Amino acid sequence: MVAGILTAAVTAAVLAASGAAPGEGADCVRAEGRFTPTKTPSPALTYDRNLVPPGARIEVTQRHDKGGTRVTLRVRGVKPGFAFGAHVHRKSCGVDPAAAGGHYQHRPDPVQPSKNPAYVNPDNEVWLDFTAQPDGSGKASAVHPWGFRPGEAGAVVLHREQGGAGDRVACFTVPFEPRAHS
Repeated sequence: MVAGILTAAVTAAVLAASGAAPGEGADCVRAEGRFTPTKTPSPALTYDRNLVPPGARIEVTQRHDKGGTRVTLRVRGVKPGFAFGAHVHRKSCGVDPAAAGGHYQHRPDPVQPSKNPAYVNPDNEVWLDFTAQPDGSGKASAVHPWGFRPGEAGAVVLHREQGGAGDRVACFTVPFEPRAHS
């Protein structure tokens, strides 16, 4: 049914600088989706249905302006009170939680998988950790003076732990854009 397809689909909009609303950045990517089990093809996949139930929603916005790049995450319908880690990852989501690759790093660690605190930190990566509210909603933002390199940022992964690591509990493929004037 069309409604089922639409709930699993990603809606993305890229706004040119001339079309941005007042207060918005020079350009914007907005993607939203509903999490589905891994057996259902979707850009939003849940690997732990207790923490991120099918039907939970996610929205990711990326804005560029003269101050840098802002990534904002909003979720609804996740486990209330749970402290989630969340990061931008290098690749798109897949049935295997490892499909999204490692964290996007502004200065890539030459040793992968990266565990060096000089590279694994909120200044060099996009960390969007949040604790879900009693109604299952949550939000976080990160701002950096740098933008993404073309083709090197592909998803937001929700983790079981806050900080630099933890099991992957859900993944959302996002069409991140490089910063044109970085």
